[in-house]
Amino acid sequence: MIQIKEVEKVKLKNPLIIEGFPGIGMIGTITASYLAQKLDMKLIGYFASPSFPPISAIHDFKPVIPARIYASEKHDLIVLFSEFVIPATVIYPLAEKIIEWSKTKKVKAIYSLAGIAIQEPSDKLHAIASTKSVADSLSKQGFELVKEGATQGVSGVLIAECAAQKFPAANLMSETNQAFDPKASAKLLKKVSEILNIPVDVVELENQGKEVELKMKDAIQKMQSMHQDYQKLEQNPMYG
Repeated sequence: MIQIKEVEKVKLKNPLIIEGFPGIGMIGTITASYLAQKLDMKLIGYFASPSFPPISAIHDFKPVIPARIYASEKHDLIVLFSEFVIPATVIYPLAEKIIEWSKTKKVKAIYSLAGIAIQEPSDKLHAIASTKSVADSLSKQGFELVKEGATQGVSGVLIAECAAQKFPAANLMSETNQAFDPKASAKLLKKVSEILNIPVDVVELENQGKEVELKMKDAIQKMQSMHQDYQKLEQNPMYG
């Protein structure tokens, strides 16, 4: 059901994967796409599935698949994200495919960036870890480990599968009470950049959060609208 199609080869040693699929506050997608842009990362591949909506995104005059893979040889880093919500029927095979592909790339860990819904958000950052060593490391770096609860979507299934396979991974989460939250994304990215030891300027997310929010919201709403229009066209063709 899921394919990873590589369009460019890069030389990576033991890269870290940053995953940002849509979820609470859209923090994963906002943070991952911003990181790929700021580090001038190279588009190396994309995810394909017949279950995905038949949509292409246009960025900088170029048509691209909305679920993409970027990489940086300089930082030994891979970033995965999607600009549309992954259909529920594809989440399990997608998580399995990511882990399988990560092993072929000798990935040292997978960090999923996400939001955690809090009625009155604070600056606190939370984490769910797949192994004790990852949990201990994140605790020392100031993350509050989640003891009880539930998590969902791609990052939720991915962390559970990584734990089952004892593959190093973590869900890193910023508190939010909004549907689109660039400022919460900036808080999380600032901490992630410290962990990676890669300087990332988050001023744009902090100061132009509303602009970033409107731009991303517009792109996602366009994709949802196009998908709905396409489904209507399938049901009521204009010819035949």
